[in-house]
Amino acid sequence: MEKRIYMVEKDDDQKRLDVYIVEKIPMEISRNLVQNAITKGQITVNGTQKKPHYKVKQGDEIQIDFHELVEETKEEEILPENIPLNILYEDAELIVINKPAELIVHPTPNIKTGTLVNALMYHVKDLDRTMQDPNRLGIVHRLDKETSGVMVVAKNSFSYHLLSKEFKERMTTKYYLAVIEGTLKEKEGEINLPLGRHPILRHKRAVVYNGREAVTEYKALKEFENRATLVWIRLKTGRTHQIRVHFKYLGNPIIGDSLYGKNKIEKNLQISVNRQMLHALKLGFYHPKTKEWMEFLAPLPDDFKNLLITLTNLYGQNS
Repeated sequence: MEKRIYMVEKDDDQKRLDVYIVEKIPMEISRNLVQNAITKGQITVNGTQKKPHYKVKQGDEIQIDFHELVEETKEEEILPENIPLNILYEDAELIVINKPAELIVHPTPNIKTGTLVNALMYHVKDLDRTMQDPNRLGIVHRLDKETSGVMVVAKNSFSYHLLSKEFKERMTTKYYLAVIEGTLKEKEGEINLPLGRHPILRHKRAVVYNGREAVTEYKALKEFENRATLVWIRLKTGRTHQIRVHFKYLGNPIIGDSLYGKNKIEKNLQISVNRQMLHALKLGFYHPKTKEWMEFLAPLPDDFKNLLITLTNLYGQNS
Protein backbone atom coordinates (compact mmCIF):
# COMPACT_ATOMS: atom_id res chain seq x y z
CA MET A 1 0.00 0.00 0.00
CA GLU A 2 1.65 3.21 -1.18
CA LYS A 3 -0.33 6.17 -2.48
CA ARG A 4 -4.12 6.26 -2.74
CA ILE A 5 -6.54 8.83 -4.16
CA TYR A 6 -9.91 9.64 -2.60
CA MET A 7 -12.59 11.56 -4.48
CA VAL A 8 -14.60 13.90 -2.24
CA GLU A 9 -18.31 13.13 -2.43
CA LYS A 10 -21.27 15.45 -1.90
CA ASP A 11 -21.80 14.31 1.71
CA ASP A 12 -18.27 15.46 2.62
CA ASP A 13 -18.34 18.84 0.87
CA GLN A 14 -16.95 21.70 3.04
CA LYS A 15 -15.39 19.44 5.68
CA ARG A 16 -11.97 20.37 7.00
CA LEU A 17 -9.25 18.44 5.21
CA ASP A 18 -7.82 16.96 8.42
CA VAL A 19 -11.28 15.86 9.61
CA TYR A 20 -12.04 14.30 6.21
CA ILE A 21 -8.81 12.28 6.32
CA VAL A 22 -9.39 10.97 9.86
CA GLU A 23 -12.89 9.81 8.89
CA LYS A 24 -11.94 8.23 5.57
CA ILE A 25 -8.65 6.40 5.81
CA PRO A 26 -8.64 2.70 6.81
CA MET A 27 -6.36 3.05 9.83
CA GLU A 28 -6.54 4.40 13.35
CA ILE A 29 -4.71 7.70 13.41
CA SER A 30 -4.77 10.89 15.45
CA ARG A 31 -5.85 14.21 14.00
CA ASN A 32 -2.53 15.76 15.07
CA LEU A 33 -0.59 13.21 13.04
CA VAL A 34 -2.82 13.90 10.02
CA GLN A 35 -2.23 17.63 10.39
CA ASN A 36 1.53 17.02 10.45
CA ALA A 37 1.26 14.86 7.34
CA ILE A 38 -0.67 17.60 5.52
CA THR A 39 1.94 20.18 6.53
CA LYS A 40 4.74 17.90 5.25
CA GLY A 41 3.02 17.45 1.90
CA GLN A 42 2.24 13.75 2.43
CA ILE A 43 -1.41 14.57 1.78
CA THR A 44 -2.30 16.77 -1.21
CA VAL A 45 -5.47 18.13 -2.83
CA ASN A 46 -5.65 18.12 -6.62
CA GLY A 47 -1.88 17.79 -6.67
CA THR A 48 -1.21 20.82 -4.47
CA GLN A 49 -0.38 21.23 -0.80
CA LYS A 50 -3.09 22.71 1.42
CA LYS A 51 -3.51 23.73 5.05
CA PRO A 52 -5.14 21.32 7.53
CA HIS A 53 -8.14 23.66 7.82
CA TYR A 54 -8.75 23.70 4.05
CA LYS A 55 -12.43 22.99 3.29
CA VAL A 56 -12.65 20.13 0.82
CA LYS A 57 -15.05 20.43 -2.12
CA GLN A 58 -17.05 17.83 -3.99
CA GLY A 59 -14.84 16.46 -6.76
CA ASP A 60 -11.53 17.23 -5.03
CA GLU A 61 -8.91 14.50 -5.44
CA ILE A 62 -7.15 13.81 -2.15
CA GLN A 63 -3.88 11.91 -2.52
CA ILE A 64 -2.45 10.23 0.56
CA ASP A 65 1.02 8.73 0.91
CA PHE A 66 0.12 5.73 3.07
CA HIS A 67 3.69 4.49 3.23
CA GLU A 68 4.76 7.60 5.12
CA LEU A 69 1.69 7.54 7.36
CA VAL A 70 2.16 3.90 8.28
CA GLU A 71 5.83 4.47 9.06
CA GLU A 72 4.99 7.35 11.38
CA THR A 73 2.27 5.41 13.21
CA LYS A 74 4.44 2.36 13.88
CA GLU A 75 5.04 2.81 17.58
CA GLU A 76 5.73 -0.91 17.88
CA GLU A 77 5.33 -4.00 15.73
CA ILE A 78 1.98 -5.77 15.76
CA LEU A 79 2.67 -9.33 16.91
CA PRO A 80 0.74 -12.62 16.69
CA GLU A 81 -1.05 -13.66 19.88
CA ASN A 82 -2.67 -16.96 20.81
CA ILE A 83 -6.11 -15.51 21.47
CA PRO A 84 -8.90 -18.12 21.05
CA LEU A 85 -11.09 -17.67 17.99
CA ASN A 86 -14.52 -19.16 17.33
CA ILE A 87 -14.15 -19.95 13.63
CA LEU A 88 -17.43 -20.51 11.77
CA TYR A 89 -15.90 -21.07 8.32
CA GLU A 90 -12.52 -20.84 6.60
CA ASP A 91 -11.11 -21.36 3.12
CA ALA A 92 -8.17 -20.05 1.09
CA GLU A 93 -9.79 -16.63 0.54
CA LEU A 94 -11.48 -15.72 3.81
CA ILE A 95 -12.31 -16.62 7.38
CA VAL A 96 -15.62 -16.12 9.21
CA ILE A 97 -15.61 -15.81 12.99
CA ASN A 98 -18.02 -15.31 15.87
CA LYS A 99 -16.39 -12.36 17.65
CA PRO A 100 -16.78 -12.33 21.42
CA ALA A 101 -17.74 -9.15 23.23
CA GLU A 102 -14.80 -7.11 24.57
CA LEU A 103 -12.47 -8.17 21.73
CA ILE A 104 -11.24 -5.05 19.90
CA VAL A 105 -11.12 -5.63 16.15
CA HIS A 106 -7.82 -3.91 15.32
CA PRO A 107 -4.90 -2.18 17.06
CA THR A 108 -4.99 1.55 17.74
CA PRO A 109 -2.22 4.02 18.56
CA ASN A 110 -2.73 3.20 22.24
CA ILE A 111 -3.62 -0.50 22.01
CA LYS A 112 -1.25 -2.86 20.23
CA THR A 113 -2.16 -6.20 21.81
CA GLY A 114 -5.20 -8.30 22.55
CA THR A 115 -7.05 -7.52 19.31
CA LEU A 116 -8.66 -9.63 16.61
CA VAL A 117 -5.81 -8.74 14.25
CA ASN A 118 -3.28 -10.13 16.75
CA ALA A 119 -5.33 -13.33 16.95
CA LEU A 120 -5.63 -13.62 13.16
CA MET A 121 -1.87 -13.26 12.74
CA TYR A 122 -1.43 -16.27 15.04
CA HIS A 123 -4.19 -18.57 13.81
CA VAL A 124 -4.32 -17.79 10.08
CA LYS A 125 -1.04 -19.01 8.64
CA ASP A 126 -1.90 -17.98 5.06
CA LEU A 127 -2.90 -14.41 5.97
CA ASP A 128 -1.19 -12.02 3.53
CA ARG A 129 0.52 -9.46 5.76
CA THR A 130 1.33 -7.08 2.89
CA MET A 131 -2.22 -6.47 1.66
CA GLN A 132 -2.91 -3.17 3.50
CA ASP A 133 -2.38 -1.21 6.71
CA PRO A 134 -0.68 -3.70 9.09
CA ASN A 135 -3.03 -2.63 11.87
CA ARG A 136 -6.05 -3.84 9.91
CA LEU A 137 -4.97 -6.97 8.08
CA GLY A 138 -7.95 -8.32 6.15
CA ILE A 139 -10.54 -6.28 8.06
CA VAL A 140 -13.29 -5.33 5.58
CA HIS A 141 -15.88 -4.34 8.20
CA ARG A 142 -15.89 -4.03 11.95
CA LEU A 143 -17.93 -4.50 15.09
CA ASP A 144 -17.66 -2.29 18.16
CA LYS A 145 -15.62 -3.70 21.02
CA GLU A 146 -18.68 -4.63 23.09
CA THR A 147 -20.68 -6.02 20.15
CA SER A 148 -20.49 -9.77 19.65
CA GLY A 149 -21.22 -11.74 16.51
CA VAL A 150 -20.34 -12.73 12.98
CA MET A 151 -17.52 -11.12 10.99
CA VAL A 152 -15.76 -11.99 7.74
CA VAL A 153 -12.04 -11.31 7.23
CA ALA A 154 -10.16 -11.43 3.92
CA LYS A 155 -6.94 -13.44 3.67
CA ASN A 156 -5.39 -11.72 0.64
CA SER A 157 -5.55 -8.54 -1.43
CA PHE A 158 -7.85 -10.07 -4.06
CA SER A 159 -10.51 -10.99 -1.51
CA TYR A 160 -9.95 -7.83 0.51
CA HIS A 161 -10.77 -5.52 -2.38
CA LEU A 162 -13.81 -7.50 -3.57
CA LEU A 163 -15.29 -7.93 -0.09
CA SER A 164 -14.64 -4.27 0.71
CA LYS A 165 -16.51 -3.35 -2.47
CA GLU A 166 -19.47 -5.51 -1.42
CA PHE A 167 -19.77 -3.71 1.90
CA LYS A 168 -19.31 -0.30 0.30
CA GLU A 169 -21.93 -0.97 -2.38
CA ARG A 170 -24.39 -2.54 0.10
CA MET A 171 -24.34 -5.98 -1.50
CA THR A 172 -24.15 -7.72 1.87
CA THR A 173 -26.93 -8.51 4.35
CA LYS A 174 -26.40 -7.79 8.05
CA TYR A 175 -28.82 -8.87 10.77
CA TYR A 176 -28.57 -8.15 14.49
CA LEU A 177 -30.38 -8.85 17.74
CA ALA A 178 -30.50 -6.22 20.48
CA VAL A 179 -32.16 -5.81 23.84
CA ILE A 180 -33.34 -2.24 24.22
CA GLU A 181 -34.85 -0.24 27.05
CA GLY A 182 -38.63 0.06 27.22
CA THR A 183 -41.06 -0.65 24.40
CA LEU A 184 -41.19 0.74 20.88
CA LYS A 185 -44.06 3.00 19.81
CA GLU A 186 -43.97 1.36 16.38
CA LYS A 187 -43.41 -2.38 16.71
CA GLU A 188 -41.71 -2.59 13.34
CA GLY A 189 -40.49 -0.12 10.80
CA GLU A 190 -37.51 1.66 9.30
CA ILE A 191 -35.37 4.37 10.86
CA ASN A 192 -34.03 6.68 8.14
CA LEU A 193 -32.05 9.39 9.91
CA PRO A 194 -28.67 10.81 8.78
CA LEU A 195 -25.71 10.35 11.12
CA GLY A 196 -22.50 12.28 11.69
CA ARG A 197 -20.09 13.19 14.43
CA HIS A 198 -21.62 14.72 17.53
CA PRO A 199 -21.17 18.52 17.24
CA ILE A 200 -19.56 18.75 20.68
CA LEU A 201 -18.52 15.26 21.82
CA ARG A 202 -16.43 14.21 18.84
CA HIS A 203 -16.00 10.60 19.98
CA LYS A 204 -19.76 10.12 19.65
CA ARG A 205 -22.14 10.00 16.69
CA ALA A 206 -25.50 11.74 16.48
CA VAL A 207 -28.46 12.35 14.19
CA VAL A 208 -27.40 15.46 12.27
CA TYR A 209 -29.08 17.38 9.46
CA ASN A 210 -26.11 17.24 7.07
CA GLY A 211 -24.98 13.74 8.07
CA ARG A 212 -24.57 10.63 5.93
CA GLU A 213 -27.53 8.45 5.01
CA ALA A 214 -28.25 5.80 7.63
CA VAL A 215 -31.11 3.30 7.38
CA THR A 216 -32.05 0.71 10.01
CA GLU A 217 -34.92 -1.77 9.62
CA TYR A 218 -36.31 -3.32 12.81
CA LYS A 219 -39.02 -5.52 14.33
CA ALA A 220 -39.89 -6.08 17.99
CA LEU A 221 -39.71 -9.81 18.78
CA LYS A 222 -40.43 -9.97 22.52
CA GLU A 223 -41.52 -7.41 25.09
CA PHE A 224 -40.84 -7.75 28.81
CA GLU A 225 -43.66 -5.71 30.37
CA ASN A 226 -42.73 -2.11 29.59
CA ARG A 227 -39.13 -2.64 30.74
CA ALA A 228 -37.25 -4.04 27.77
CA THR A 229 -37.67 -5.38 24.23
CA LEU A 230 -35.81 -7.94 22.15
CA VAL A 231 -35.43 -6.45 18.67
CA TRP A 232 -34.49 -7.95 15.30
CA ILE A 233 -32.51 -5.48 13.19
CA ARG A 234 -31.35 -5.29 9.60
CA LEU A 235 -28.70 -2.75 8.70
CA LYS A 236 -29.23 -1.27 5.25
CA THR A 237 -26.24 1.04 5.66
CA GLY A 238 -23.20 0.63 7.87
CA ARG A 239 -22.41 3.86 9.71
CA THR A 240 -20.36 3.98 12.90
CA HIS A 241 -22.56 3.32 15.96
CA GLN A 242 -25.61 3.33 13.66
CA ILE A 243 -27.86 0.95 15.62
CA ARG A 244 -26.88 2.45 18.95
CA VAL A 245 -27.56 6.03 17.88
CA HIS A 246 -30.80 5.28 16.05
CA PHE A 247 -32.38 3.53 19.04
CA LYS A 248 -31.05 6.18 21.39
CA TYR A 249 -32.83 8.75 19.21
CA LEU A 250 -36.09 6.79 19.53
CA GLY A 251 -35.72 6.88 23.31
CA ASN A 252 -34.90 3.17 23.50
CA PRO A 253 -31.13 2.87 24.01
CA ILE A 254 -29.51 -0.55 23.98
CA ILE A 255 -29.27 -2.03 27.46
CA GLY A 256 -25.70 -1.82 28.75
CA ASP A 257 -24.61 0.90 26.32
CA SER A 258 -22.51 3.17 28.52
CA LEU A 259 -21.96 5.73 25.73
CA TYR A 260 -25.51 6.25 24.50
CA GLY A 261 -27.64 4.65 27.21
CA LYS A 262 -29.32 6.08 30.28
CA ASN A 263 -27.26 6.14 33.44
CA LYS A 264 -29.47 4.02 35.71
CA ILE A 265 -31.17 1.67 33.29
CA GLU A 266 -29.68 -1.51 34.77
CA LYS A 267 -30.65 -0.39 38.28
CA ASN A 268 -34.22 0.25 37.14
CA LEU A 269 -34.36 -3.21 35.56
CA GLN A 270 -32.85 -4.88 38.64
CA ILE A 271 -30.31 -6.63 36.46
CA SER A 272 -26.60 -6.33 35.83
CA VAL A 273 -24.96 -6.33 32.41
CA ASN A 274 -21.32 -5.75 31.55
CA ARG A 275 -21.65 -4.58 27.95
CA GLN A 276 -24.11 -3.36 25.34
CA MET A 277 -26.58 -6.10 24.44
CA LEU A 278 -26.02 -6.05 20.69
CA HIS A 279 -25.19 -9.18 18.69
CA ALA A 280 -24.40 -9.51 14.97
CA LEU A 281 -26.56 -12.55 14.31
CA LYS A 282 -26.28 -13.22 10.58
CA LEU A 283 -24.08 -12.06 7.70
CA GLY A 284 -24.56 -12.71 3.99
CA PHE A 285 -22.16 -11.94 1.14
CA TYR A 286 -20.90 -13.20 -2.21
CA HIS A 287 -17.75 -15.29 -2.05
CA PRO A 288 -15.03 -13.20 -3.73
CA LYS A 289 -13.76 -16.08 -5.86
CA THR A 290 -16.66 -18.47 -6.49
CA LYS A 291 -19.33 -15.70 -6.49
CA GLU A 292 -21.52 -18.07 -4.45
CA TRP A 293 -23.93 -16.40 -2.02
CA MET A 294 -22.96 -17.37 1.53
CA GLU A 295 -24.72 -16.80 4.86
CA PHE A 296 -23.39 -17.39 8.36
CA LEU A 297 -25.21 -17.44 11.68
CA ALA A 298 -23.45 -16.64 14.97
CA PRO A 299 -25.10 -18.29 18.01
CA LEU A 300 -26.01 -16.01 20.89
CA PRO A 301 -23.33 -15.74 23.60
CA ASP A 302 -24.11 -16.87 27.13
CA ASP A 303 -24.44 -13.36 28.58
CA PHE A 304 -27.09 -12.47 25.99
CA LYS A 305 -29.05 -15.68 26.59
CA ASN A 306 -28.80 -15.25 30.35
CA LEU A 307 -30.17 -11.70 30.09
CA LEU A 308 -33.21 -12.96 28.18
CA ILE A 309 -33.79 -15.67 30.80
CA THR A 310 -33.49 -13.12 33.61
CA LEU A 311 -35.90 -10.70 31.92
CA THR A 312 -38.40 -13.51 31.35
CA ASN A 313 -38.20 -14.59 35.00
CA LEU A 314 -38.54 -11.02 36.31
CA TYR A 315 -41.05 -9.49 33.94
CA GLY A 316 -42.57 -12.25 31.88
CA GLN A 317 -43.13 -11.94 28.17
CA ASN A 318 -45.85 -9.90 26.48
CA SER A 319 -45.37 -11.13 22.95
